[in-house]
Amino acid sequence: MINRIQSIEDVIMFTKEIIAEGTRIHPDDDFREMVNMETDEPTYTIEEADMRNELMNQYFDICDKEGTDIYGIMLDVYQKEMGDENVITGSSKIEN
Repeated sequence: MINRIQSIEDVIMFTKEIIAEGTRIHPDDDFREMVNMETDEPTYTIEEADMRNELMNQYFDICDKEGTDIYGIMLDVYQKEMGDENVITGSSKIEN
């Protein structure tokens, strides 16, 4: 797991890591409330959730600093990772 988000590349990597963990992800959600897509059970311990919440705060900071739409980049990464490219895309235009 990435331990610090300092660039858009880190934002993309963090998003991919969360998806790989089987989590339904949305930037406004608290990781303490996230559930595994297969089991519908809580995905994280309180400590794990708190760490991911801090990373998400860094995610917002980097996207704001870089002028990147946090919702668009997360949607684009999610769709690319999940093979949902026919769904409406965000505005980030990522190439990864």
